[in-house]
Amino acid sequence: QAQLVESGGGSVQAGGSLRLSCVVSGLSFNWHSMGWFRQAPGKDREFVAASTWNGGNTDYSDSVKGRFTISRDNTKNTAYLQMTNLKPEDTATYFCAAKRNSVQMAKGEAYNSWGQGTQVTVSS
Repeated sequence: QAQLVESGGGSVQAGGSLRLSCVVSGLSFNWHSMGWFRQAPGKDREFVAASTWNGGNTDYSDSVKGRFTISRDNTKNTAYLQMTNLKPEDTATYFCAAKRNSVQMAKGEAYNSWGQGTQVTVSS
C-alpha cells in the first residue's frame, strides 16, 4: 500500500522560503509522476506543480511559476517543492500525490495516491 508523507511546512513571513519534502513508500517511485497540490480554507484544491518520473518534464500553475521549483531524488524516493518569495496567498495545506503516467498531471483526479498534507502559513 502506497504511503506518502509530507514534511517541511511551517510559518514564514512574506518573501521567505520553505522546502517541502514528500517521502514515498509502497510503490515504484521511479515509475510515477509526482504532483503538489494545495488547499486553502474555504477554497477548492488547486494544482501547484508536477514532475514526470525522471524530472525531465515539469509543469507549474501560473500563480507559482518562477517562485516554486519541483524536483525529485529517485534514489531517496523523495519529491521536493522549493518555495521562494512566498506570499500570504500561498497559505494553504500542501499535498503531494503520485500517478503512474504523465498525462493530465495538473488534474488532481488523475492521481491515485495522496499524502496527508503539511501546513504552510505566510504572514504579511
